[in-house]
Amino acid sequence: MSAPGRGVHEDAGPPDDPFDLARAWLPDDAAPDRPRVTLSTVGTDGYPDARTVLLSAFDETGFAFHTSAASRKVAELAALPRATLTVLWPDWTRQLVVRGDVVPDSPGQSAAAWSARSAYLRRLAWANTDELAELDLAHRLAAWAAQQVPGQADSWVGYRVQPRELTFWAAHPEAPSRRVQYTRSPDSWTWRYRAG
Repeated sequence: MSAPGRGVHEDAGPPDDPFDLARAWLPDDAAPDRPRVTLSTVGTDGYPDARTVLLSAFDETGFAFHTSAASRKVAELAALPRATLTVLWPDWTRQLVVRGDVVPDSPGQSAAAWSARSAYLRRLAWANTDELAELDLAHRLAAWAAQQVPGQADSWVGYRVQPRELTFWAAHPEAPSRRVQYTRSPDSWTWRYRAG
């Protein structure tokens, strides 16, 4: 990953295309260690909801994540297909916030994301149910040991957050933090600096 302030503190200004900056900050989709992101949705009760997911991939079509079709977030996205993804770097020097509309990921992209997942996460996609969570530890361990992974889990679904707004925040060791906020217009992006 690049230096913390890249594109935010540089005097030349950020790139016109926010995806250029996102590509400089985020690992390539082929990198095995996927970023953990906070996915925020609106709950079916009207209250905000959030949880951590892996960022499977991203490009100009959106930022992808995958989950179980039986999860609460899937029900929330069915009711209101809008979400925010927040990427916070472990050293607390950078943050990226992606706000937008959510659409289903294509079957091909979901299959690629499944293949890229670790053996543990593929196994978890098959085994991780509320019924399993209710068992005592000995029975959970036995069920986990017996769990087979015949292929992509039937419950495996993917979504893409298609950004309407991207905000890049960066700390600076000798100056105030600063944000660059990109907003999508019908045919381009506009950006402005915001206080950190």
